[in-house]
Amino acid sequence: MDAASPAPAATLAADALLGLLLPLWQVVIGGFVLVVLVVSVARLARRGRSRMTTALLVTAAAIAGFALVGMLLQS
Repeated sequence: MDAASPAPAATLAADALLGLLLPLWQVVIGGFVLVVLVVSVARLARRGRSRMTTALLVTAAAIAGFALVGMLLQS
């Protein structure tokens, strides 16, 4: 056996630790996104119907644009 054999085990352990932490970070980021979304929708709803309609149209266009870019980059 050579002296380099412990290194792959250490790398594997670090990858496993990162794999356990990754879902936690996704939950934290998702929570922040959800809070900002709720606050912005509440603020937008207080401003009135016309701004709400405009915001929905802009949001729909953004979703369609992101989906189109995702499909183009996937192929």
